[in-house]
Amino acid sequence: MDLHLASASGNVFGYLWADEAKGCSGEDYAKILCPRGRGFGLDGLFLMQRPGSGPWLLEHWDTDGSKTFCSNGSRAALAVPGAPLDPSVDVISNGEEIRLRREGEAIGIRMPEGEGFGLRPVPMPLSLPAGFGWIGNPQLVLRVPFVAAVDLAVLAPPLRHHAALAGGTNVNVVEVIGPGEAKIRSWERGVEGETLCCGTGSAVAAAWLTSIEGHSTWRLHTAGGEVVKVELTLGEDGGWRNLWLSGPVLRLGVVHPDPTLLLRLPR
Repeated sequence: MDLHLASASGNVFGYLWADEAKGCSGEDYAKILCPRGRGFGLDGLFLMQRPGSGPWLLEHWDTDGSKTFCSNGSRAALAVPGAPLDPSVDVISNGEEIRLRREGEAIGIRMPEGEGFGLRPVPMPLSLPAGFGWIGNPQLVLRVPFVAAVDLAVLAPPLRHHAALAGGTNVNVVEVIGPGEAKIRSWERGVEGETLCCGTGSAVAAAWLTSIEGHSTWRLHTAGGEVVKVELTLGEDGGWRNLWLSGPVLRLGVVHPDPTLLLRLPR
């Protein structure tokens, strides 16, 4: 069984072809292959269907085995050998309709949109300026003077598990450094820690900043040192159209997991 590795904006994901991954569910594979220490230290795991005549089908699991929509991992899937080679690819990723497009060494993703997607009222009282949105997963965004000064391991967990949100939320902090430019750090549920870049968090952060700053294009400097670009059209109701996030993608190679790893999964 080949475990393909690829990264998007610093985050590293594992990819298995569904017809080769037998004997365990995607949840099982994620729990044993992703964690640091006993696995490969991945940010998530994907099972991919072979490309056919319709949209390409992807499914993603976080390190803890929870099934979530992941934009960065969906982007990096195009770097895996056997992925569609078209310049633009329609994809259903964890049930969400998206589009991927090749942009030189970068890959862009058009985020899910339509009813239910967009900015929403912040569900809890906060002392900092904040936004909230749904983009296939929940994203809380807080504006701070300096992202580097935030102790995210202290600030984020109480918000990630806040009682106002069943299932919790991802937590992002942003610092505007110029017109259409900001720094961002993200704490992701499922990973239960800070990641180098949360694509969906970056997208919602840009949408919220657009609503208060007026710029429809944002360059976001991530914790990994890379820059992602977000472009969107935001409606008066907080919903978005043509929300594109673009950033670097890199194929890292392939590894062959020891089959006995799957026998060591805690039951």
